[in-house]
Amino acid sequence: MYFIIENKLNIYHKKIASLTVHILVWIIFFAISASPIYLKIGSVPNDFYFKFSVFFITFYLNYYILVPKIFLKKKFLFYIITVLVLSISFTLFLEFVIAKPFNINPPNGFREYKPQGFPRMFPKPRGKGLFFFKTLPIFALLLLFFTLSTSIKLGIEWYRTEKERVLIASQKVSSELSFLKAQLNPHFLFNTLNSIYALANKKSDNTTEAIVTLSELMRYIIYEANEDTVSLEKEIEHIKNYISLQLLRLKDSSGVSVNIHGNLNYKIEPLLLISFIENAFKYGTNFNGKTDIKIKIIIEDKTLHLYVYNTSSHQKTKKENSGIGLENIKNRLNLLYPNAHTLDIKSDKKSYTVNLILELKNKQI
Repeated sequence: MYFIIENKLNIYHKKIASLTVHILVWIIFFAISASPIYLKIGSVPNDFYFKFSVFFITFYLNYYILVPKIFLKKKFLFYIITVLVLSISFTLFLEFVIAKPFNINPPNGFREYKPQGFPRMFPKPRGKGLFFFKTLPIFALLLLFFTLSTSIKLGIEWYRTEKERVLIASQKVSSELSFLKAQLNPHFLFNTLNSIYALANKKSDNTTEAIVTLSELMRYIIYEANEDTVSLEKEIEHIKNYISLQLLRLKDSSGVSVNIHGNLNYKIEPLLLISFIENAFKYGTNFNGKTDIKIKIIIEDKTLHLYVYNTSSHQKTKKENSGIGLENIKNRLNLLYPNAHTLDIKSDKKSYTVNLILELKNKQI
């Protein structure tokens, strides 16, 4: 309920702000237009107010009705015809209905003298003037107001549409990331439980330690990984716990090399690196129980470099859905770091290598 009221208040404040801007602009425009006339004749004639009102009506008639109802619906020819017809009609109205009653007979051979507008600077002969040249300035001004209001309305509509597009794209990315993260957690838990099952099956003394380590892993996933970003230090700690758990189940861990160093004072999206390491432990042990895995995580100058190597003696035997973690991370990287990462994966019959270079976004405060 509070958020609904707050949202309505925000909309109300935006409308008030918009109305204030419109009023101020019209006041400034009126002052600029009327000042030269007032300075010349000492007052603002009545017909000036009528003309100003027609320009005001022209602007908002186009702004609120013609552009939304005709132009934005791509009825361009109808819109052009409507604008021309209205411009001609308003011109005739101003010339024959408004201007005429306020005309003053000019002295000294001038054809006409209009104190209500800008006075003519050149005398005209007493002969009949050309109607076209008399009405052209008013007609041009009306077209200018139509063009101005159309441009402003289109600019506002473009901004609103672009803002909505960005919001929709952001919401789409957010929902996709939520889905991918939700998909990743059961996958991670499944692989980790397999490791503990292997220890329990062998009645290993390390089973208890493995369960404790699993509890640390799950605590991180449940309480930390729900955030948009976590400290890189916590993410690395999570990776170390996972590696420790995997080392407990290995018969021979001498082939496992882990090298992590650099400045960990950064933020990173949670569970972004773990799938590459999961994959290495899942397929880095051959049929004889020999494990060959190399893991390097180096952070230098706001750049994280992850290198993972493992032998792949039975990589080809994996099931169709076993690569869900890697595909998940590829999708997340594309969404979160579209132009700020490079991922190079090389696979052959003997080995599997991952090289990930990531530009870290934010420094930990």
